[in-house]
Amino acid sequence: MNNELLILGAGGHAKVVIEAARACGLEPVAVHDDDENLIGRKILGVPVKGRIVDLPDNLNCVAFIAIGNTKIRKSIATRLKRVSWPVLVHPSAYVSPSARVGNGSIVCAGAVIQAEADIGTQVIINTGANIDHDCIIEDFVHVCPGCNLAGAARVGEGAMLGTGTSVIPLKHIGAWATIGAGAAVVNDIPAGATAVGVPARVRR
Repeated sequence: MNNELLILGAGGHAKVVIEAARACGLEPVAVHDDDENLIGRKILGVPVKGRIVDLPDNLNCVAFIAIGNTKIRKSIATRLKRVSWPVLVHPSAYVSPSARVGNGSIVCAGAVIQAEADIGTQVIINTGANIDHDCIIEDFVHVCPGCNLAGAARVGEGAMLGTGTSVIPLKHIGAWATIGAGAAVVNDIPAGATAVGVPARVRR
């Protein structure tokens, strides 16, 4: 695989992605972001060259989406069907040999993914997060820094788990749900819901 990498997104997460990519032997050569005010600037030495919306649908290259918003990440990945999306695992992270991590996903510094966990495509396992055995993390999920998911928890497509979220074993967080920072998930959370607190309760 060509070691040149296009970065999509120029926010704070782009810095994390750029450093992880370099640690994995890939070289980010350009950043694209839809904020025109960023064009011409550099992110950790990588120039912001244009807008994501201007990239052709048939773009054929190696790229990585460095955007935390789960819906935006899905819309980009769905449009750019010919792009090759690598898996980025920071050298300080641990991924069990029996775990699976899908294309376009990142496992950030200090994160741990244990035996037979299944991580989908375009997933962010952020800094210091812990995914225990047999967890299922579906596509486009963002597991924020310091989250702890106990064994066989399941997170549906596009869900966002705020910083420091804890999930007890066997619980299911529905697709596109949002869990507030520091919440403790001790019951299943329905799809599309927002849950906060200790224990986490769905906002009405």
